[in-house]
Amino acid sequence: MLSKDLVAASSRPLVLTLLAAGESYGYELIRKVRELSGGRLEWTEGTLYPVLHRLEAEKIIASRWDAAAGTGRKRKYYQITATGRSALLEEQKNWQSINQILENLWTQNPPSI
Repeated sequence: MLSKDLVAASSRPLVLTLLAAGESYGYELIRKVRELSGGRLEWTEGTLYPVLHRLEAEKIIASRWDAAAGTGRKRKYYQITATGRSALLEEQKNWQSINQILENLWTQNPPSI
């Protein structure tokens, strides 16, 4: 299981990446993250919804209410905005930089185990 700090730090780029592939609703995002991470990343509603609300306030994502197919139950669907696509590109650059820095450090100074 990943640390809470890493889960929190990675939530923004993960949400934006998932929404760049198509609109989704909260529970589906939670399920996709669990599936794609092989169960190593377990979001809860308390983890995800504050991120969604913050991204929506920043106009990085937008939402709409709609009835779910089959059940007719209302769901809030989220989609990435044009501003969000730019933010995702920036997030990708930042995470690639961090990854490269860590790779360089660990290659030059392997941690002793």
